Amino acid sequence: MEARAIAKYVRMSPMKIGIVLDIIRGKNVTEALAVLEYTPKDAAEVVSKVLKSAVANAENNMDLSRDNLFVSEAFAGPGPSLKRFRPHAQGRAFRILKRTTHVTVVVKERA
Repeated sequence: MEARAIAKYVRMSPMKIGIVLDIIRGKNVTEALAVLEYTPKDAAEVVSKVLKSAVANAENNMDLSRDNLFVSEAFAGPGPSLKRFRPHAQGRAFRILKRTTHVTVVVKERA
């Protein structure tokens, strides 16, 4: 049995969030939360919220024990990009992409 949580339209690039997700993938839930608490990245706060939500889904909706849960999947996909323009040299406009991300965390029970 697996439980998942998804955070959509997070205003951070998928690459930045992916770095933090690589750290917690495959770890026990308690260990992953402890690692995220002391990770000095802004993405750690977002990933921590999604992980807590996935654990709550597992406990409340599927009656799984928190002690046996581990992070089986964690990935970040690109969301829509906000397109903004900045003035550039010689009257040109320079396009800036403000990226968004959909973060998914899946927790399973160890067999």
